[in-house]
Amino acid sequence: MTITAAQINSASQALRSILRFDYPADSVLSRYFRDLRDELGARDRAFVAEAVYGVLRRKRTLERMCVPESSTRHLVLAWLARVEGTTLRQLGDGLHGRDTDFFTAVKGREMGELSLAESADMPDWLAERLLATLTPEQVLTLAQSLNRPAPLDLRVNPLKVERDVLIEQLKAEGIHCAAGRYSPLAIRLENKPALQKHPKFLDGSFEVQDEGSQLLGFLMQPKRGEMVVDFCAGAGGKTLLLGALMRNSGRLYAFDVSDKRLSKLKPRMARSGLSNIHPVVIASENDPRVKRLAGKIDRVLVDAPCSGLGTLRRNPDIKWRQSPEALAELTVKQAAILASAARLVKPGGRLVYATCSLLPEENEAIVAAFLAGNENFTQISAEEVLAKQGIVIACGEQLRLTPAAHDTDGFFAAVLERKAG
Repeated sequence: MTITAAQINSASQALRSILRFDYPADSVLSRYFRDLRDELGARDRAFVAEAVYGVLRRKRTLERMCVPESSTRHLVLAWLARVEGTTLRQLGDGLHGRDTDFFTAVKGREMGELSLAESADMPDWLAERLLATLTPEQVLTLAQSLNRPAPLDLRVNPLKVERDVLIEQLKAEGIHCAAGRYSPLAIRLENKPALQKHPKFLDGSFEVQDEGSQLLGFLMQPKRGEMVVDFCAGAGGKTLLLGALMRNSGRLYAFDVSDKRLSKLKPRMARSGLSNIHPVVIASENDPRVKRLAGKIDRVLVDAPCSGLGTLRRNPDIKWRQSPEALAELTVKQAAILASAARLVKPGGRLVYATCSLLPEENEAIVAAFLAGNENFTQISAEEVLAKQGIVIACGEQLRLTPAAHDTDGFFAAVLERKAG
């Protein structure tokens, strides 16, 4: 496919806005496309998105290649030359004069010796944190998996359709897919078709959800008729899964501090056919509406606000936007949220703490500190909880998922139970 000068210009402009890191890359890109909806066709938008995310994934090595000329245009050209393997012939009218000289030079440029962080395309501080628990080789393997685009996973709504039936229906439409490796409700697609207007999406038969994220619902293992809380519900992807596993019975509270995020749950509830979900906007983890439920809840999910570093396949800008200072603030918030959520759990009830982070200070350290201060809680094996539901994954006491090992987003989860009596 020939790449045009206009496409390179558009990618450079979009990247310039994103690299200010004032807002998440996906929201900046969406606004850019809205502003230029009459000027950019579908093929142009696809190229711009691919180029922007490609540069964000490999920004550190690309900047090294471009020195001393690391403008956003040079970064896009370097990505084309070195990551995509694009030839001058494929660029058509895309290059002239100095651009042609730069493209030719960067294509054959020697990189020289790179640090581990440079080779992994991540900030120094992040590489250092990962080295606390991983070898340099493991860090590189993890980084390579994080620098690949994520596949597209669906979660079947068991109240509407069986997984095997939906797979056959999608295949009949020419959508190549297969059953997920771990989650009994997961379907993995070979490509990334637009599904927002698909009849089975509109009737609530499926939602888009990473397979790793789906496993958090099975760690909760909610039962019919129980009282359940999704403490940090966001837009409600996991809430919908919990409601379906409860077979639309009992009472499921979806708490979040953001009315905007929770508002996205309501149309999804309508599609899903679930009526047992009760969205509640709270002021903080200490909201009186939370305190009123103390000791009454069978199961509580805390999918805590976190660095999001496990989602770098989808959100590569996060590694450039996060910082050690922000991480320190997050860990304080995570500990406070877990402590507050734990008060809701009744004797014999279950508490699942989870993040989409790869860092021990957001995961194991939070759980260890909580257990040290709460003798009425004990940890149970995540592997055994999943195995009882026919999900075979060798994870031990705590669930740790990575794209390198499991081809899912990076997740951590611990299953805690309040002692009876």
